[in-house]
Amino acid sequence: MNRAGRSASVERARASVRREPVLAALPALVLLIAAFGVLMVYSASYYTAAVQYGDAFFFLRKQLVGFFLGAAAMAAAACIPYRKLFRLKWAALAVSVVALALVFVPGLGVENYGATRWIGLGPLTLQPSEIAKYGFVLFSAAYAAEKPERMKRFTGMLPVLGAGCALCVLILLEPNMSITMCVGLLMLVMLFLSGVRAGHFVLILVPAALAVPVLIAAEPYRLQRLYAFLDPWQSPQGEGYQLIQSLYALGNGGWFGTGLFGSVQKYRYLPFAESDFILAVIAEEFGFVGIVVLFCVFGLLIWLGVRTASRSKDLFGFLLASGITAVYAIQVVLNALVVSGCIPPTGLPLPLVSAGNTSLIITMASMGVLCNIARGGAGLPLRKRRA
Repeated sequence: MNRAGRSASVERARASVRREPVLAALPALVLLIAAFGVLMVYSASYYTAAVQYGDAFFFLRKQLVGFFLGAAAMAAAACIPYRKLFRLKWAALAVSVVALALVFVPGLGVENYGATRWIGLGPLTLQPSEIAKYGFVLFSAAYAAEKPERMKRFTGMLPVLGAGCALCVLILLEPNMSITMCVGLLMLVMLFLSGVRAGHFVLILVPAALAVPVLIAAEPYRLQRLYAFLDPWQSPQGEGYQLIQSLYALGNGGWFGTGLFGSVQKYRYLPFAESDFILAVIAEEFGFVGIVVLFCVFGLLIWLGVRTASRSKDLFGFLLASGITAVYAIQVVLNALVVSGCIPPTGLPLPLVSAGNTSLIITMASMGVLCNIARGGAGLPLRKRRA
């Protein structure tokens, strides 16, 4: 073998060694967090499940089903070369739009607590907004990677901007302000990473920022939530109740918590203790130290996602890995800010932890795609990233 051949072999071996820790750590962390979520869903829900359904294991069984299906979806996604997803960009966008529209079809849409956010499929329910987030990531990543230079033009980036705005409008009509905010932030992240010009980005950012207070003022219940955020004790039995109970849980946890299964607030004091506010139960049972450890694990998973994106072989892999990581990071941060009373209350699950099979399965499947990008996929790169 000549010198050039030996150098290439050594470089491939080094690249393989560099990827190996990521390949091992990514699925292990995802399974660890999801398994912890199963445990905490049971801890947060067994009393409510026993009272409402006469079965303390009601939510646990559902979460276990989601965990095993999610693990299978992650394994399958990790085995499919991510470059094959490139051709599905328009299909992913179409499925996202159609699925979101189906929630408004009588007989299909399932209403709960005044919002129609689910599709009923017999005994099963599906939340299309969870699919739409990743459908948008796939579409925007593939569109930008196909011809990167067109993202420098305002007209060239309009399909990504239009797709993001269309999904936001459909989600807002459910209504679901929290996921709308999540998709809106995700759209800005994908546009920024796709290389849009600074002037174009500001042109989008300013109207987006101005739209937030307008959307809040447009609905009375959103204004009530804002007032509850500013002073929850003004309505301790109304809009401020959930935030107050969450703060009680955080305070009761102290430094080291009350111990596993020791939460008081889950005894029907804290609404949605097993889903949107499960972080408050975790804080009560494991304390400040436990929350710090948990967020170190979250941070490690996000860092592995960023590392995978930075070492991807092509622009599509970079954008796809970045988008998947951004979805997870945005939801973790927003959920923590809501539970701690730093932003107005809104319904947003803690990914991989909160009860909800659609979110759990789709998130674990997306992590499988991230694993495949870390492994390098298969075949030739679509387009080399620019230095």
